[in-house]
Amino acid sequence: MSEGGLGDHPEQWLLNQPSSGERRKSDRVPGTPGTQAGWRRTLGAQGEAIAANWYRSRGYEILARNWRRREGEIDLVLRNGSAYVFVEVKTRTSDNFGVPAEAVGRDKQVRLRHLAARWLQEDAPGPAREIRFDVVSILGGKIEVIEGAF
Repeated sequence: MSEGGLGDHPEQWLLNQPSSGERRKSDRVPGTPGTQAGWRRTLGAQGEAIAANWYRSRGYEILARNWRRREGEIDLVLRNGSAYVFVEVKTRTSDNFGVPAEAVGRDKQVRLRHLAARWLQEDAPGPAREIRFDVVSILGGKIEVIEGAF
């Protein structure tokens, strides 16, 4: 991920970011529009890259990233043996608004289940023997993986 000046280690970029309370208008992420939304998109993309690398290093196969339909998006779709794993990644620089995993409430869980069913119908390379939903929480550059979160 050397594009945008973020280097090969996005987790280092996350660790060096000020908390949301410390962010100033002059703080800009290289290569992104100077908007709060642009900064959040970049933060989210970096968190997803960290999560993908974590899973890849443990032998998971990445089948899809940012799989989108009108109803929403699945951040990562993985395969581990005969199991399909659907992953929601939440990234924050501070816990001022709660820990990242708390943002995956009931409505989001229902939406992800529906999207997973659609992915299985449309894009799965084979039948599902096991399905799991994980939530990856990245807070200040530290990753926490909640396997079988819901």
